[in-house]
Parts: sequence; C-alpha cells; structure tokens
Amino acid sequence: MKNFMIKGLVMSVVFGLVFSTFLSFQAQAAPKAGEKKININTASLVELQKLPRIGEKVAQRIIDFRKKNGRFRKVEEIMKVKGIGEKMFNKIKGLITVGEAPKKK
Repeated sequence: MKNFMIKGLVMSVVFGLVFSTFLSFQAQAAPKAGEKKININTASLVELQKLPRIGEKVAQRIIDFRKKNGRFRKVEEIMKVKGIGEKMFNKIKGLITVGEAPKKK
C-alpha cells in the first residue's frame, strides 16, 4: 500500500512538471493581450533580440538578409536566415509578422 502511494505521488509530481513546462512554452509563443507582434521587415536590431533565442548575431543576419533580398513576404521565409531552423521558427512564429503587403501604385 505504501509503495502504491509513493508511486502515485511521484507520478503526480512528474505529470505536474511536464504540464507546467508545456504551459510555459505555450505562453512564450503567444503574444500577451495588447502586445504587438514584431514586424521582421521593419524591426531594429534591439527589437529582434526581444524574440526568444534571437541574439545579436542572428538579429543582424535577419537585417542583412532583408537588405539583400528585400522584404519577407511571409513569416516562414525567416527560416532562410542562417541560424533559424524549424525548431526556432516554431518558438517565434506567434510573435512575428511581416506586416501588410505594400500597396500597388
């Protein structure tokens, strides 16, 4: 009986840790109410560094990429920047935008 109770307690703690970790990752990926997404076509070096796991070097690569190739048309294109793979993209996709398409004249 004692072993059964200990196993139940351990399983509860493990489940709680896994669940709370999952929730914290979800909270990081979604902008808070009233918080604007970062426009990767216009953001400064400092603004880009506010994104999770984006340091100064990767932020500079984003800026260099858009100077060389023009504006990002969709957020998925950020994965063309060296250092941003699918894993990192999945962490930041809810926090970024490319803004509105430029109006044709």
